[in-house]
Amino acid sequence: MEVAVDRTLCEANEVCIGFAPAVFELDEDEELRVLTPSVPESEVERVSRAVAACPKNALFIRD
Repeated sequence: MEVAVDRTLCEANEVCIGFAPAVFELDEDEELRVLTPSVPESEVERVSRAVAACPKNALFIRD
């Protein structure tokens, strides 16, 4: 499983970071950064919840 962000949609509201802080962070410019695009098995459930909770639908999963 891979996760990516559509930067044209993302407002960096940090919802995803609340669900999966090991995978997402804001950089020094307040833009969302995906730390591990290839999601570790231990983070799949958290990342799936983050994708579902994104208020702007800016996150997406690639198999």
